[in-house]
Amino acid sequence: MNRNDTQEAITRGKTALGIEFGSTRIKAVLIGEDHVPIASGSYDWENRYENGIWTYSLENVWTGLQESYRKLSKEIFDNYNTSLGNIGVIGFSAMMHGYLAFDKGGNLLVPFRTWRNTTTGQAAAALTELFQFNVPLRWSVAHLYQAILNKEPHIKDISYQTTLAGYVHWKLTGEKVLGVGDASGMFPIDSRTNDYDATRIELFNQRLKMENLGWKLPDIFPKVLVAGDAAGALTEEGARLLDPTGQLQRGIPLCPPEGDAGTGMVATNSVAERTGNVSAGTSVFAMIVLEKELSKLHPEIDMVTTPSGKPVAMAHTNTCTSDLDAWIGLFREFVDAVGVEISQSKLFEILYQKGLSGDADAGGLLAYNYFAGEPITHLDEGRPLFVRRPESRFSLSNFMRVHLFSALATLKIGMDILFEEEQVKIDKVLGHGGLFKTVGVGQKMMAAAMNVPVSVMETAGEGGAWGIALLASYLLHKKKNEPLEAYLFNQVFVGDKSTTISPDKADVDGFTSFMERYKEGLPIERAAVDALK
Repeated sequence: MNRNDTQEAITRGKTALGIEFGSTRIKAVLIGEDHVPIASGSYDWENRYENGIWTYSLENVWTGLQESYRKLSKEIFDNYNTSLGNIGVIGFSAMMHGYLAFDKGGNLLVPFRTWRNTTTGQAAAALTELFQFNVPLRWSVAHLYQAILNKEPHIKDISYQTTLAGYVHWKLTGEKVLGVGDASGMFPIDSRTNDYDATRIELFNQRLKMENLGWKLPDIFPKVLVAGDAAGALTEEGARLLDPTGQLQRGIPLCPPEGDAGTGMVATNSVAERTGNVSAGTSVFAMIVLEKELSKLHPEIDMVTTPSGKPVAMAHTNTCTSDLDAWIGLFREFVDAVGVEISQSKLFEILYQKGLSGDADAGGLLAYNYFAGEPITHLDEGRPLFVRRPESRFSLSNFMRVHLFSALATLKIGMDILFEEEQVKIDKVLGHGGLFKTVGVGQKMMAAAMNVPVSVMETAGEGGAWGIALLASYLLHKKKNEPLEAYLFNQVFVGDKSTTISPDKADVDGFTSFMERYKEGLPIERAAVDALK
């Protein structure tokens, strides 16, 4: 849209606002009917470790929300000389999982326990066994059941439990609802009904009988909605919480609040079956949209859903580029010591590109990038490690290649469970994150690891706030019975430019050879953990 069209869209409320609460930043994005961002605003925040719990204060939730919205409004006024009083539709998303429990008066019973807390091991193990379904430590039901097992006194007073996105949505609309993708990080979802799994709800309620709590799980959990469902409207009080200046109107419709996994899928156009996305940065995770449920429990694989309820298998590893970054930091010291003028981005590019010219199997070298433990390989701690035989082909190109391989190796082990044991089929993967910034390198390595084409879109960097804005726009603009994947394909990404790299057989064979060496060498990593306390 040109400037005049954009100004008119803002004035007439032909816009969608998406706000996402990430782990380090709250971001607001306003888009027009063409789905292109008009303006944005953000607020930096950090979790705090208090009394053994990773948490954010609810006061900071509202401070950050108002500040990100204020910056967005200011950008609009500065660029278009227009006040933001009317918006077509609004959506909120946030970090998934965690524990927010409230009493009948709406009072927070205990400080917000975020997804980062790992104090739920006993509960997660018990529920995984009970449900025969992987319940990770970070899931909301694991936090709830751990509090029950701990005999925490607040349990009897719970009237409502939700996620961060669900909490913000509730306070702005009065509606206790949650998008199915976010709900899938609270409790297992039945994708046939797009609701909490009824059989597992009953199993949990049977466990509750001996506790005499006076409530059952459906009594305290939010109602599940899917993408495109109406999820309430902005109340007068909600409008003032978002915009204390009083300019924003009440009555604006909201889409279902969603989790950051779902908005990432939307922002990368990977919500259709047989598609997936890989986010590769400090950590790396792959999310694959399945054609059917997995045949059995796999502790290494998390199950969630798309915002429209399709089952999604997720393999997640704690460390991806941290060891690569550390080695490049060492090269940075060297070039500075010899007085060579070179930018950090150019240094990354040169060293990443060297990895492409290495031997297909990285010359027999071996590296483990473990800054932390990795559940997929059953390690509670990690020690970054580089190992070689005397006869290994030790060169800069092989050195960089092995560290690029290492960044993806643990993810590969998780993905092989899906590809080999479950026979999951996938047509393409969308890549985003820091590993893909150097053109072609991360894509080529990922294609070798996954053995499927890997694409990177120009819009992949827009992020989750754009993703929830798209979900909000879908609520208003979808055609009758138009599924989310069709809306994204036909209306949002129809002209999007992307680059795709298909797997090269030599690279695939080389990565396979490396993975054999990697698995055989895992006892070396375990020994390093034991020896280096």
